This record gives sequence, C-alpha cells and structure tokens, in this order.
Amino acid sequence: MTTGVRRRMGVEERRQQLIGVALELFSQRSPDEVSIDEIASAAGISRPLVYHYFPGKLSLYEAALKRASEDLAARFVEPHEGPLGARLLRVMRRFFDFVEDHGPGFSALMRGGPAVPADTDRPLDAVSRTNALVDSVRQAAYVQILAHLEVQDPPARLELVVRSWISLVESTALIWLDGRRIPRRELEVQLVHDFAALAAVSAAHDAEMAALLRRMFGNEPGDGPFADLVTRLVTLAS
Repeated sequence: MTTGVRRRMGVEERRQQLIGVALELFSQRSPDEVSIDEIASAAGISRPLVYHYFPGKLSLYEAALKRASEDLAARFVEPHEGPLGARLLRVMRRFFDFVEDHGPGFSALMRGGPAVPADTDRPLDAVSRTNALVDSVRQAAYVQILAHLEVQDPPARLELVVRSWISLVESTALIWLDGRRIPRRELEVQLVHDFAALAAVSAAHDAEMAALLRRMFGNEPGDGPFADLVTRLVTLAS
C-alpha cells in the first residue's frame, strides 16, 4: 500500500500559485474583503508561509494586479486581418470576458486598487505603482488601436479619439458591472459603434481625420458593425 506524498513547490512556483489563488478570490470579492487567512486556506498552506513569499497582503495584491493587467492588455491584441469593425468587436468580446470573469478585481483595478493599509511604509508609492499598472493597460490598448489604424505618428485629434474611446470602454464596463442592466452583447457592439462615432465627429472638424475615416470605412462589409451604425443613423434621420 502506498501513500500520496505532496510535492514541495519551489519558491517561484509557490509565488505563482499564491498569485493565482489571490486572483481567483479577487474575482469573487473586492480585494479589500479578502484576508490573508483566506488566501492561505485556499492555497493549502499556513498564514505564516504566505508571509514567507510576500511581505504582506499589499505586495501579494500588487503581484496579482500585475498579472491581471498583463492579461487585460493582451485582450487588445488582435491579428491585423479582415475589416476593422470586426476586429474591434472581437477585442470587445475578449475584454468583456475578462470583466465578467474578474468583476470585483477589475473594479478595484480601474478605481486605483484596494485601500492601502495605514501601516504601509510608503502608501503613496503603493498607489503610484497601482496607477502605473493601470496606465500600462491603457497604453497597450492605445498602441494596439493605432496599429490597426496603421498610424505611427497620430495627429492630436486621432489621439484624442482613441484615448477617449479607451476611457469610455473602461467606464462602460464599470457601470455594466453595477447591475448589468444592458445585455453584454449589445454593449460590445455599441462600443464599436462609439469608436466610429467619435472618429466621425472628429472627421467633421478635420480633413486629416476625414481621410482616415474614409479609409476606415472603405473596406467595411455591408453586414459589419460600422455599416450597421450607418443604417441605424439613416433610419433615425428618415
């Protein structure tokens, strides 16, 4: 008769396990509501052992936040194939997959992270690190959108459109999480429409943006999300 022997994890493997456990708990409740004891219990280890790998809950949260921010940024990566509207719609679906799977954690991330404990030596540094991770997600999204538009040196109006749209995507997701009163699939399409609408308004004021808009719409199929927006607007105006 043999007995099972639990394999001893290496340092980095255990750290990654704890980060994964923390992310799973943060996906269910706000990080402020999750204790080190819960993380230790879910990982199958003692509370002191958690502190062996992370100095405190904040450092574990920051490590989990870093992994989550990298995952979220990766949701904006999309092959440069096919119409732009369809690409953006696929990006929005992957983005909302993340939002739906990590609701409380996503809210904490976008609102600046959990409350910093009073005994943290340098609370402003902790907040700055959290904000830097959030900004890295926004910048990654911005770079990806410019790549899809095939623009390397964006004019001021285009930068305004893209960054405004990214902010709109964030705020829409946060509002959606609070009650989910609008069907998710409708919001995904609406956000793609929002991108086209922001670009169109800017194009009405600027010849360079107008040329870009014509190029954006030039390869769009009649059944794509951009064409769907045009049809809806024409219907409203008639």
